[in-house]
Amino acid sequence: MTRTILEVHVLQTVPPSCLNRDDTGTPKTAVYGGVPRARVSSQAWKRVTRRDFQQILDPSQLGVRTRRVAELLAGRIRTLNTTISEQAAWALAAETIQTATGSKVDIPKRAANKTTDGGPEPAPESKYLLFLSALQLDGLAELAVKAGDDPKAFFKDKGIKDEAKKIANTRHSVDIALFGRMVADSADINVDGAAQVAHAISVHRVDNESDYYTAVDDYQRDDSEETGAGMIGTIEFNSATLYRYACVDVDLLRRNLGNGLHEGDTTDEPVRQAVEAFLQCFITSLPTGRINTFAHHTLPDAVLVKIRSTRPISYVAAFEEPCHAEPETGGHLRQACQALADYIPQVEEAYGDDQPTPSWLLRVGKNTSSLTGLGEELPLHDLVHAAGQEIAHRQGPS
Repeated sequence: MTRTILEVHVLQTVPPSCLNRDDTGTPKTAVYGGVPRARVSSQAWKRVTRRDFQQILDPSQLGVRTRRVAELLAGRIRTLNTTISEQAAWALAAETIQTATGSKVDIPKRAANKTTDGGPEPAPESKYLLFLSALQLDGLAELAVKAGDDPKAFFKDKGIKDEAKKIANTRHSVDIALFGRMVADSADINVDGAAQVAHAISVHRVDNESDYYTAVDDYQRDDSEETGAGMIGTIEFNSATLYRYACVDVDLLRRNLGNGLHEGDTTDEPVRQAVEAFLQCFITSLPTGRINTFAHHTLPDAVLVKIRSTRPISYVAAFEEPCHAEPETGGHLRQACQALADYIPQVEEAYGDDQPTPSWLLRVGKNTSSLTGLGEELPLHDLVHAAGQEIAHRQGPS
């Protein structure tokens, strides 16, 4: 069966930084090829990719993942019904969310304690993060305003319950279609994400380092008052050339986006837009852990994008044997590019796809020259557009 799989392979060098840290504040690591590597979790890069969608996609194409979903829905309800009070809208929204998703929505205990002390009544929250699209929230608001004075009785009707669940499980946003959704209390409205993102790892051995810092009190009566620092501390960091990988099952993406389309709508354009948004944002996004301390603003040195007809293939094994800094000049990028350039043709020959594999390459600097020939070389905008056009071309009738 012919499939459409989008792959993104990235080499990116970051300076001293702490992009993604564990619960002790230490940069995340992993052992691969028998040596410690710098690691940036897939969650960290998916988060910033999804955040950057806001810069290039219309809000109606996106979703919101929050425990404060009742507040969001209540705002929409009050737009449709201007006479309803804020507290009544919260209660109606909570009933609607519970019916649609099965998730209990109530005033959190920490806030309930403040209410008993005479504070204002807080809004109810779900017990865990809920991910709903803008269109789903709009649809639930339209349903909610039909409830009248007795929402509980309204939502006990089986037909209304089914309609609420259908609204919550159709018209998925781009970010839900790509990254999926898990609803613990209602597995039937879970969404399998079309995108898979690997943990980024360094192509070479990395040992974390520690930065000892001090801060001086600016306001002292005279120079002799205090000779020591006002504060001292340490921050752990590392620097690395990272291999990043992600893939998108375009067929699943199409099914996710096509769930609940209105009559006459097609998935061709939404799928192309979603693919182009993912490509651009995954390539250019950057986790912001301790960004003010390290200002690690870099872009990838090399990007290879492929569209396959079989199954996704990561090239991380090219770096199972860690790269070593060049003895005289230093640096890992040149050797990493050469390792990738040697490994890719061998994999392609051994496991050849009998369908054409369109490939595009973006590279910067002379150290990436060994990658020449792995794909059509294009700048970012043209690469994203070319991949989007190829995806659109491969889409069958909607």
